[in-house]
Amino acid sequence: MTEIDTSKPHPARMYDWYLGGKDNYPVDEAMGQQMLALDPRVPVMARVNRAFMHRSTRWLARQGVRQFLDVGTGIPTEPNLHQIAQRIAPDARVVYCDNDPIVLAHAAALLRGTEEGVTEYLQADVRDPDAIVEGARKILDFSAPVALSLVALLHFVSDEDGAHELVGRLLSELPSGSYLVMTHATADFTPEESAAATEKLKAAGVTLALRSRDEFTRFFDGLELVPPGVEVPHHWHPDLGDPVAGQDDGVIPGYGAVGRKP
Repeated sequence: MTEIDTSKPHPARMYDWYLGGKDNYPVDEAMGQQMLALDPRVPVMARVNRAFMHRSTRWLARQGVRQFLDVGTGIPTEPNLHQIAQRIAPDARVVYCDNDPIVLAHAAALLRGTEEGVTEYLQADVRDPDAIVEGARKILDFSAPVALSLVALLHFVSDEDGAHELVGRLLSELPSGSYLVMTHATADFTPEESAAATEKLKAAGVTLALRSRDEFTRFFDGLELVPPGVEVPHHWHPDLGDPVAGQDDGVIPGYGAVGRKP
């Protein structure tokens, strides 16, 4: 079994701490506290990203999408993506993917889906798209549309690691009618706080690659953006879910969008 490294913070465990979860370690809480000192709204941002996933999944399921590939799943926090999708479409098939061993340890909680549908977990890193595709093909039908979900993930992947190319590689395997679902943190609204956060995380061994609106939009090159296009996450179809407490009390430094592959 892969050993969990508790010597340095991990984004999935920090995210869990922001959401009030218990599956994190002192090193994650310590870094989380440093992030809160820079911007006390970080937990609100985490919940806003989670709510975007809920709303976009509802929208996709209502459009007839029945297959979901969620990369960078994170530690289970109910309702999970498959629960949202399968409430609308009990036969929905969902593959979760993450590189953190602690997510694998909780994978059983991710797999309690409907009898009509399928939920599976894949241990893989977004930097290895071939492994993701190979594993997902065993569960999903790549001749039918797939929704590729990359929520609050790509800002942990640098340009040196080829973030845009990795997304392009995953999309290249998906058929026409598939979708890309993304949220991403940005420094556009809070440049000073963002620069400080980037340096603190870098010192702890965590990459934070904040991207501009144009850089985020480039992930959707060749796709048809679903209206309203690129938005701060809580402004994307707010009608499809309940508002997050505190979401309108200040800026949410991020973007969200859904795009369809022609």
